Amino acid sequence: MSNEIIKGLGFHHIALKVKDFEKSAKFYEALGFKMFTEWTNPGGNIRMYDIGDGGILELFSGGGDHLSENGKWIHFAMRTDDVEAAYATALAAGATPLTPPKTVDVDSSPVKITLNVAFVKGPDGEELEFFRMI
Repeated sequence: MSNEIIKGLGFHHIALKVKDFEKSAKFYEALGFKMFTEWTNPGGNIRMYDIGDGGILELFSGGGDHLSENGKWIHFAMRTDDVEAAYATALAAGATPLTPPKTVDVDSSPVKITLNVAFVKGPDGEELEFFRMI
């Protein structure tokens, strides 16, 4: 479904300011993210990762404890064909478990949906969701 008001609009990236740039970089690389490009500005390092489908995670250095536990987002949701495998891979890479894989029947309208979801916390306490519509 395309946006009929803003032509060509679609997801590009989500940005995360992290406390330990290299630790976070290694974590996301262990999940299979591929470094696309990187640069430095007066605030520190910035690196973009392709998550696998052209969507981008942009990491910024210079985060700290002054940010809320989830940084500036609620969660970063990634669709996957295998929620259980994604969850296990994240745990093996050092994620903290939050919600193990489960199936959720959503009382949605007008389209009823069933989801397979799991949640973990990344190295900076960011919340990640692995997501599949059944």
